[in-house]
Amino acid sequence: MVKEREMKKNQIVNVVISDITSDGNGVGRVDSEVIFVPFSAIQDELKVQIVKVKKNFCYGKILEILKPSIDRIDSDCDVFGKCGGCVFRHINYDAQCKLKKQFVENNMRRIGGFKDFSCQPIICLPERRNKYRNKAQYPVQMQDGRVIAGFYSPRSHRVNECQTCLLQPPVFAEIVAAVKEYVISQKISVYNEVLHTGSLRHIYIRTAEATGEIMVVLVINDTKLKNIEVLRDKLKELLGEKFASLQYNINTDKTNVILGNKCIKIYGKDSISDVLCGLEFRISPLSFYQVNRTVAELIYKKAAEYAEPSGKIVLDLYCGAGTIGISMADKAKQIIGVEIVKEAVEDAIFNARKNQVGNVRFICDDAYGAAKMLKSEGIKPDVIVVDPPRKGCDEALLKIIANDFDCERIVYVSCDSATLARDCKILCELGYRLKEVTPVDLFPATAHVESVCLLEKDTVKAKNMFCKD
Repeated sequence: MVKEREMKKNQIVNVVISDITSDGNGVGRVDSEVIFVPFSAIQDELKVQIVKVKKNFCYGKILEILKPSIDRIDSDCDVFGKCGGCVFRHINYDAQCKLKKQFVENNMRRIGGFKDFSCQPIICLPERRNKYRNKAQYPVQMQDGRVIAGFYSPRSHRVNECQTCLLQPPVFAEIVAAVKEYVISQKISVYNEVLHTGSLRHIYIRTAEATGEIMVVLVINDTKLKNIEVLRDKLKELLGEKFASLQYNINTDKTNVILGNKCIKIYGKDSISDVLCGLEFRISPLSFYQVNRTVAELIYKKAAEYAEPSGKIVLDLYCGAGTIGISMADKAKQIIGVEIVKEAVEDAIFNARKNQVGNVRFICDDAYGAAKMLKSEGIKPDVIVVDPPRKGCDEALLKIIANDFDCERIVYVSCDSATLARDCKILCELGYRLKEVTPVDLFPATAHVESVCLLEKDTVKAKNMFCKD
């Protein structure tokens, strides 16, 4: 006989939070029932209303904080909990960093099978918890006859109006206001993702912290917008010499992907320039560039420390605009960068020339294809650096890295410790041993955590002491 669920929707219960999941939800239990509670903190005692009942767990929302956790602080953001961005503005920064280190360790143990694994101390910058983002992408919608720009609510495609974000420079809000004013005054249609009609989809802004240059990109379901000179002149007036580029990004596909593949310059330059690790980098709209420049420098410093590139051939997979490879090129024998986005490769080539770095080569291909090409050329790197997207590396690529290149060490820069753990497990099975993992808080106030990982070739083919038998 199937036992009837104890929890019912809209039921009100008292719960103590004992843990936090890697997506930021608190975990509590009432009898045998697991309840996930967003925006809670460990040791919170809460009155909670059950809002969703699943097969093995429930979701609840906080009605009252009966006894706050010692980690709990007052949120400093008016839209916290609504915009879908920050999940930890109610938890002090030391506790945030402790949680993020635990997220990485838990994934390495559970998914990777690395027994009793411990990370190195997390790299964090308490003084840069706000205004660290150099990029923002604002979806635009019509709601109740009004033009709305902001960020998606959690697990939805409804936009919450939020021009002023504490993670971004205040000037971003002024730019969004200027674009909205132009849209309203010129009667520019706004994109409807259900009907696939309307022109303006997103407002995309980038700034370069070192140079102060600002790029504004309008993502449109069209080829152009009428009277765009009105916006151009307004941005000139607002931003002055900092206004470096105004562009269209053409995205006419029925998709949730923000950017299309084609950009058209309206004003200024095709790109902006920033300084990272003492080197100047050109950044185009489609080029990957870390959104937290200050902490990115610490990531690259740690990657170079792990790579030990002196006198070695370094293969930099998923290289973007070439930032990681170029930053360690002064010590390496040769850097070979691989990136599938054509515009990013063009930026990488330009960046190498701009910084007078001659010992680099860039290949426009996916990592798997480029690895096969280099193998056919007989090129054997000593060190491989991988900085993949959240999905991690394809298993076929990992096998080429381990079996065909047979390099001394692998430096893995990861934005998702779950896929990092999975890939490290595979690499261990292919003859490497996990040496060290350093978590990095690249995105304060969010649940995201970056990691820099070092794996070394196990020359005696002994089983890694961490790996499962």
